[in-house]
Amino acid sequence: MADTSIGTPDQLRDPNYTPPLHKAIPLGIQHVLAMFVANVTPAIVVAGAAGFGFGSNSADFPELLYLIQMSMLFAGIATLLQTVTVGRVGAALPIVQGTSFAFLPVMIPLVAGKGIDGLAALYGGIIVGGLFHAALGLVIGRIRFALPPLVTGLVVTLIGLALVQVGIQYAAGGVPAKASGAAEYGSALNWSAAFVVILVTLGLKFFARGMLAVSAVLLGLLAGYAYALAVGILTPEAIAGSWNNAAAFALPDPFRYGVDFTIAAILGFCLMAFVSAVETVGDVSGITKGGAGREATDREIEGATFADGLGTALAGVFGGLPNTSFSQNVGLIAMTGVMSRHVVTCGAVFLIICGLVPKVGGVIRTVPIEVLGGGVIVMFGMVVAAGVSMLSEVEWNRRNMVILAVSLSLGLGLQLEPQAVQYLPETARVLLTSGLLPAAFLAIVLNLVLPEALADERSSAQTAPGVRPMPLNTPEH
Repeated sequence: MADTSIGTPDQLRDPNYTPPLHKAIPLGIQHVLAMFVANVTPAIVVAGAAGFGFGSNSADFPELLYLIQMSMLFAGIATLLQTVTVGRVGAALPIVQGTSFAFLPVMIPLVAGKGIDGLAALYGGIIVGGLFHAALGLVIGRIRFALPPLVTGLVVTLIGLALVQVGIQYAAGGVPAKASGAAEYGSALNWSAAFVVILVTLGLKFFARGMLAVSAVLLGLLAGYAYALAVGILTPEAIAGSWNNAAAFALPDPFRYGVDFTIAAILGFCLMAFVSAVETVGDVSGITKGGAGREATDREIEGATFADGLGTALAGVFGGLPNTSFSQNVGLIAMTGVMSRHVVTCGAVFLIICGLVPKVGGVIRTVPIEVLGGGVIVMFGMVVAAGVSMLSEVEWNRRNMVILAVSLSLGLGLQLEPQAVQYLPETARVLLTSGLLPAAFLAIVLNLVLPEALADERSSAQTAPGVRPMPLNTPEH
């Protein structure tokens, strides 16, 4: 519900309105709280896949701190591009940018088990993919037809399905513990920490209001953190050591991990940029509709896409991960009724400050993997739910059911059984085992080439004009 004490109804719907600073700053920090955990999680997942994440005992483990730092810094910078704008770059709307989950199914195969040596190819793909993403701003309005809810819903669902395994592994004790055969992997103690996070998150989400509900995942993690301290999963000495070893201030380091331009990485990131661009179009439309009661203009959509891509490319230069608009903040604008882009600018400045202070990342790095697992289970499950919600808009005739069935079977099957394509060249293997790209490509192609009605449906329609064909029945077992 809109808070009229902040301004008049017309002011609240105006992106250019600046509320009083003592009210704008808390509202901006509220936006940061809503996305904070989701923003740093992809860096933690990538580090874990590469082999220097939580519990790895890798000599490169300190590099995780830098990845977390860059996630915060460039989320803030990319958000500033959206709110303040630079020429045609930016939508001049309250769009919050953050590290994207969507690219994880592409990033994980690229870095799997390679340590920091695998990051050069990753960042080559991020830089080129970001520039390609920015270029899509020139044509985004003309290619939306290729990505109806059937395709975008399938893609978002697969993103979540590709990641839910990560949440379970984290909650049980982490991938390194599993690989080493550690006895504590899957123990009741590990799971209890994850369940504390889940229970507190759900309790706040459903029974609290305002800031408590908006920041439910973050507060759930804090509760899990306190529980881990109480039961001995985490020690005060570990926290103090991480805090003391982190610098009070540090600037980003360009090309810290080198850069390598590989076909697999470039193709993967460019294809995912296409999907991410359309997701941003949806978020921009949601902001203008929910906050101002109007449709987004072409200028706003183009500017948002430019900022998305350039923010990603810039992050890639300094060791950040791909950025995109955060949908949870779209809902926050609709809930508060405050459309001011300057409120989000305050949040962006807060993120930038956090990104320049490694001690913030040092504290995040001490979060036990089991505690993070509880939060990740909730977040990745919500990604699946968002995809299912998008699919609910589809008219489920036989044509669309066939497209979904074939695309989902291929994509999910290749994720679950990557050895099925072990004899293909490395580039093809990386792209296919992401699962997401072959599924999205197949769904787009089938949606464009298949007739609107299958042969038997056309025949039925011709035989009995005006009668809709019966839906496809579920086979009996």
